[in-house]
Amino acid sequence: MSTRAAVDCAVAEGTTERVDAVACLDEGVRRRAAPAPPTQPGHYIEVHGPAEPLLLPLFGGVMHVGRGLTADLHLDEASVSRRHAILVNRKSSTQVLDDRSSNGTFVNGRRISQAELRNGDVLVLGRVLLRYLEVGHAA
Repeated sequence: MSTRAAVDCAVAEGTTERVDAVACLDEGVRRRAAPAPPTQPGHYIEVHGPAEPLLLPLFGGVMHVGRGLTADLHLDEASVSRRHAILVNRKSSTQVLDDRSSNGTFVNGRRISQAELRNGDVLVLGRVLLRYLEVGHAA
């Protein structure tokens, strides 16, 4: 199933109501973002809005995601917990961990406590849909 079909299926099944995820980003995060598609190798979070999606590069280490002001990826949306999820990015893989969120963290429609992300995986945090992308290194 394509990523778009997975997102549309999740919406059709009532598991989530889509929100403009770009509008949920704080100004600092928006400034770091780049338009899609990615031009450099690396790991990214794709954030969808009414216009073109934005790409947020994931750097090595830990990124906290949530509604709280101290979150590295601050999503100003009531359905997102203050401390919703944690992304752990390494050169070879990226993991997502639920951070005791109220509404749960979902990867490709399944509620998870932790999961290794694969290229194209759809993450749902509250009512916010994100997509994980991997762009390989040139040989």
